Amino acid sequence: MSTALRVIAIALFMVSLEATPFAVAAPQHQNKMKACNEQANAKGFGEGKGDERKEFMKGCLSAKSEKGGGGKSSQQNKMKTCNKEAGDKKLKGDERKLFMSDCLSA
Repeated sequence: MSTALRVIAIALFMVSLEATPFAVAAPQHQNKMKACNEQANAKGFGEGKGDERKEFMKGCLSAKSEKGGGGKSSQQNKMKTCNKEAGDKKLKGDERKLFMSDCLSA
């Protein structure tokens, strides 16, 4: 009987060790999701914007954090997203420059 209890205790311990990385990663992903949602809402991509919001969220969630050393590709993704938004709004000249400046600094 005691051998069975030991086996069960060891099995539970091993399962808990394997689940730990998932528990640690979840809050980071939730924080990133929350930040991307706030950015999307601030840029006017509310819940009813469909494909525009989906594209923005995809880019935002796949971008590496600047702390993680992904600064260059992150900046490229931001430039691409801002460029697309400016094109969708058909901005030209000074209006486009102002929009791009605000978008890239956000």
